Amino acid sequence: MLRVAVVGSGPSGVYAAQALVQQEAVPDVSVHVLDRLPCPYGLVRYGVAPDHEKIKSLQHTLRAVLEHPRVGFLGHVHVGPPPLVPERLLELYHAVVYCVGAATDRRLGVPGEELPGSYSATEFVSWYSAHPDAPGDAFALGADSAVVIGVGNVAVDVARVLARGAEELRPTDVPHAALGALSESRVTDIHMVGRRGPSQAKFTTKELRELGALTGADVLVRPEELALDPAYGDPSGLPAVNRRNVEVLRDWARRSPAGRPRRIHLRFFLRPVALLGEDAVRAVRFERTAPDGRGGVAGTGVFEEIEAPLVLRSVGYRGVPLPGLPFDEERGTVPNVAGRVLRGGAPSPGEYVAGWIKRGPTGVIGTNRPCAKETVASLLSDAEALAARPVAADPLRALREAGVEPVEWTGWLRIEAAEEELGEALGRTKVKIPDWTGLLGAAREQR
Repeated sequence: MLRVAVVGSGPSGVYAAQALVQQEAVPDVSVHVLDRLPCPYGLVRYGVAPDHEKIKSLQHTLRAVLEHPRVGFLGHVHVGPPPLVPERLLELYHAVVYCVGAATDRRLGVPGEELPGSYSATEFVSWYSAHPDAPGDAFALGADSAVVIGVGNVAVDVARVLARGAEELRPTDVPHAALGALSESRVTDIHMVGRRGPSQAKFTTKELRELGALTGADVLVRPEELALDPAYGDPSGLPAVNRRNVEVLRDWARRSPAGRPRRIHLRFFLRPVALLGEDAVRAVRFERTAPDGRGGVAGTGVFEEIEAPLVLRSVGYRGVPLPGLPFDEERGTVPNVAGRVLRGGAPSPGEYVAGWIKRGPTGVIGTNRPCAKETVASLLSDAEALAARPVAADPLRALREAGVEPVEWTGWLRIEAAEEELGEALGRTKVKIPDWTGLLGAAREQR
């Protein structure tokens, strides 16, 4: 039997497990999907906004894979520091596929970035998604203004959640403390700011239109900023998504505000140069930019300040090194060829990568499926040599002997049941448990 460990239970990891057990070339394959968290699904559980129920329903597809008889879920397994360094995993499994994503945010690199009130968008997403590592304190929602730096889908998500009424989020699984904080929020103006123009924004048209569908918020754009974009007057030559984005923004620029209680200001051609304040953020200073004729922008020496005690930075993600694995600092990925990990320029037998740690933070959730299939194809072509290497007869037993206490699938089912009970007790639907103690307690509770 070929024993494989997949590290990470998000889409890329589960797609890798699926490809392994559905192929027929090497029929005798068993897979353990390991995750640091006691809950599966990765980004689908902890990154997709609570009001995106259609995308979150992907959990049903991932669940079917994790319930396959030759797949085992082992949560609360921290790979990296001793005892589970990559070298040790290769003593337990014939092959290991690392699907650990891109776990940190890119930095702005400007003065004041570390001031209280300045957060990565990922921290805010983790808070309203009940990630157990999220900060326990509520965000600065007592003032009337917030700035979101970035114009991608994550920036749109956090702006939309800030602009939604709490009652609209009540039917979702947003944690109860976050729902309470959002219900008391006094934020009325959300400024979402990009350093380039509307034709270069990274959000999808579907996400953009969701802002315009909010019943309690006006979306405001400035025609003079849109007009700075060379493609604004005639977007016909743009790729389809970019063209539709510009068309939506052009339509909004012609509308009059409806006088709703909240406002989302979409700003373009503004580059953050400093976060201002002494003990906490009070404002963001931006420099006006202009197209440089080469697809980028250049500063103009004209500055503007937007007052806000809450700043959410959403300018991209970056992979982080996993102790014991090689790492390309420039690209933020593990060096690989078709998913085979490279050590010293040569493939390392039994070590593979898939997802963002393989290719960088690009693509949508579905992009992970072909990426995982490519990696699994490399692994299967190596299968004969991999299976010849002796490994532990019972990896799960070896993990426990090393002091690891995995949360198996039955433990995850207990967490699910506890979240449903919590929702019922609060007069809501299923509500996520937001902390390590609660999750592990639920996983091990005897019912």
